[in-house]
Amino acid sequence: MGGVPESHTGWTFLTNHARVLAAIADDPNVRIRDIAAHCRLTERAVQKIIGDLEQDGYLSHTREGRTNTYRIEPGKVLRHPAEAGLPVASLLSLLLEDEARRKHPDRPLDDERPTADEAPAQPTSDSHAPRLL
Repeated sequence: MGGVPESHTGWTFLTNHARVLAAIADDPNVRIRDIAAHCRLTERAVQKIIGDLEQDGYLSHTREGRTNTYRIEPGKVLRHPAEAGLPVASLLSLLLEDEARRKHPDRPLDDERPTADEAPAQPTSDSHAPRLL
C-alpha cells in the first residue's frame, strides 16, 4: 500500500484538517495509514496535519505499544473569526452524524428512533422479532 491517492480538482467545503479530525473522532485508535486512505491524502500529509492539530491544542495522543490513542479537546473553539466561540465538538458532531448515515443508511440515528409514544408494542419473549431499543 503506497503512493499518492487519486487527486481531485477544484475546491472543497471542508479542509483536510477537518477531515483528519473527523476520522480521528470516529475512531480514536485509527492508524495514520487508514486516515490517509479515508481522506485521500498521503500518510506524510496526515502526519503534518496531526502535528498542526496537536501544536494548536485540538488534539493529543498517547502511545500504547504500537498504537496511538488520540484525544480531541471538544471545547476548543474553531480558529476562523466567523466561527468565533463555536467549539470543535459542534463541527465534529455534524460530520460524524453524516458519516454514520453514509455507513448505515437504513439504520435510524438516535434522534430519529421512535419515541415511546410512537414505538410499536414490545414483542413477547417467545417472539423472534427484534426488540426496539
